[in-house]
Amino acid sequence: MATTKTDPKLSVASHGGRKSRTYEGLTHEQLIEAYRLMYTSRRIDDREILLKRQQKIFFQMSGAGHEAIGVAAGMTLKPGYDWFYPYYRDRALCLALGAKPVEMFLQAVGAADDPSSGGRQMPSHWGYKRLNIVTQSSPTGSQILQAVGCAEAGQYFAGHPKAAEIPRLESQPFAKNAKDGAPTSGTGSLDYRQFKEVNFHGDEVVYVSLGDGTSSEGEFWEAMNAAALSKVPVIFSVQDNGYAISVPVEVQTAGGSISRLVSGFPNFHFEEVDGTDPVASTAAFQRAAQYCRGGHGPAFVHAHVIRPYSHSLSDDERLYRPDSERERDAARDPVSRTQMFLLREGILDEKGINDLEKKVEEELQVAVDQALAALPPAPESITHYVYSPDLDPTSAVFDTPAVVGPDSADGKKPAAKTMADLINVTLRDEMKRDERIVIFGEDVADCSREEYLKRKLVKGKGGVFKLTFGLQCEFGNDRVFNSPLAEAAIVGRATGMATRGLKPVVEIQFFDYIWPAMMQIRDELSVIRWRSNNAFSCPVVIRVAIGGYLTGGAIYHSQCGESIFTHIPGLRVVFPSNAQDAAGLLRTAIRCDDPVLFLEHKRLYRETYGRAPYPGPDYTIPFGKAKIVQPGTDLTVITYGAVVPRALQAAQKLEREHGVKVELIDLRCLNPFDWETIASSVGKTNRVLVAYEDTLSWGYGAEIAARIADQLFDRLDAPVRRVAAADTFVAYQPILEEAILPQANDLFRAMKELSEY
Repeated sequence: MATTKTDPKLSVASHGGRKSRTYEGLTHEQLIEAYRLMYTSRRIDDREILLKRQQKIFFQMSGAGHEAIGVAAGMTLKPGYDWFYPYYRDRALCLALGAKPVEMFLQAVGAADDPSSGGRQMPSHWGYKRLNIVTQSSPTGSQILQAVGCAEAGQYFAGHPKAAEIPRLESQPFAKNAKDGAPTSGTGSLDYRQFKEVNFHGDEVVYVSLGDGTSSEGEFWEAMNAAALSKVPVIFSVQDNGYAISVPVEVQTAGGSISRLVSGFPNFHFEEVDGTDPVASTAAFQRAAQYCRGGHGPAFVHAHVIRPYSHSLSDDERLYRPDSERERDAARDPVSRTQMFLLREGILDEKGINDLEKKVEEELQVAVDQALAALPPAPESITHYVYSPDLDPTSAVFDTPAVVGPDSADGKKPAAKTMADLINVTLRDEMKRDERIVIFGEDVADCSREEYLKRKLVKGKGGVFKLTFGLQCEFGNDRVFNSPLAEAAIVGRATGMATRGLKPVVEIQFFDYIWPAMMQIRDELSVIRWRSNNAFSCPVVIRVAIGGYLTGGAIYHSQCGESIFTHIPGLRVVFPSNAQDAAGLLRTAIRCDDPVLFLEHKRLYRETYGRAPYPGPDYTIPFGKAKIVQPGTDLTVITYGAVVPRALQAAQKLEREHGVKVELIDLRCLNPFDWETIASSVGKTNRVLVAYEDTLSWGYGAEIAARIADQLFDRLDAPVRRVAAADTFVAYQPILEEAILPQANDLFRAMKELSEY
């Protein structure tokens, strides 16, 4: 661990008492350029403030006071080579890396040509693909875990260079939105890799910045821990202006110093610097970058800056900061201090300063005029890039036949396998096929202490349900590994990896514990493509064990709640009920170009119901295509997951005892879902029951029922009925669990009543 603390004043390197021609390695020309960038950044803020007051833009977030540390980072690191996860104060960084003022004004007016988001994001939400500045969002600190994952991906590609290659196409039927594409005998190289170019150099650095207030977030600490564990080349730039909106640092940070709090993390290089001093800041970033590029681990740069303007134009800092405090900050203003430094050192004279500033003002006026004349995005574009425009998982090209192995020598058919078995073998075959796939999560490895496996002291775990058993032993611990117990870190790191081109297939051990990752799923993973206007994407697969019927699972191991996730645009949600469907849908999820939440019902993992022989290494099922489990003419039952076998049992009993023929539909995929099959069946039977395991009120089936009533009302001979769990939690005692969750008898009674209506 290296630690450097610089004196908070403009630093000049010297030799024998004489001033050097360079300042901590910076030449006169570089210092002039640094001032130009800092002045440009400040004046863009000022122009935006004026435009906001003129109601020509709709929001303004200032980077004032942070210019020196931003320019220092931008002049040290390499655009398009290193990777950047900035935050909203990083205007000067983006300018130093090559972003143009006009691009920032285009974002401020919400123009169609805004390269960061096409008018979809607020100003100061940076994203420039050509510079490797990854699309930024508003939730505080949610980018930090992604930066760690991005760096991990760089390490992985350096060790697996062949994984970065785009495989040779064997067929072309995946064309954009190929819903009508002809089926193929094998999907070959059809997957996300065709649209995911990878660049890596082996020594790139990932920059991530945050304000001091963000260091209060749990994801900050998860990221610090993950970075220290993996020794990833990430520079954490904490820009400490003393306030998180109106909350001062002593209320945010115990002891008032984040440097003191993080000093115990191993493998880090630490710097604490006056972030209003461009010379000292550049020297600090150069040391940090050198440490990271050398493969020693991450770095932490704690920069003390100021905030001369309010948090944003929606805030008035005069309500909580006295004039005396604001005047003290003004004395440390990085723009005016740097200007005086240039004059004092004879690097520029007054005329040179005036000429530079005049030229900047002229350039900004041209940029403002251009942005104000730019066209807004077309209203019909709002649905563009919610999902991949290149690879459609609902396409017929994913409708491939099962290829079951030949009979054995003694004439026996291939053995039927459980859902758990087929998920395991599907993961194994896909990992053989695609070197970009990495699997991680809590307990998914066989054993993190590999020497135990090598010495055959243990058999290995492979997940609490053993679905990843043997994968670490076969593919190595750089492709299958355990993570800390931190769900947000699992999804956040996976998002960063996928942005770089990996295909993480991560596991959340129980659906009941997915909630710490909700910020990453809802505000990052699902929306990155849309908010960046298709500049970035992150097709992660999240496998989650879900559901009850466990006789003892109780409140915290039996939850459903899939409707919460189907409410998220950009996220595919899949929920198979049997082994063969699990294999086909999981393979589609892995090859898909969108994020997928893959829900695996715990009760179905090893059930007798739904066992099947392995359908082969190219078997895929299109998303949004339901399965008619049993055809019928009298009543439609729509369900999914563990309710499918219970509904089938009830339907068979109803036909035996009352001659009612039930058409049972297994949705299989919840977003998208198969409306055509539903509509066709309801049009035939004129009666419909929707059954699901989640609570009756506000559950997934409520939307299906509402849509049937809305669009198929004239085809109905009876009200739409629902059967679901009670509006309470799942209890531990089996008698209570049975009363809470929908059972076959509940389904039978509802089907009978509906058929008699």
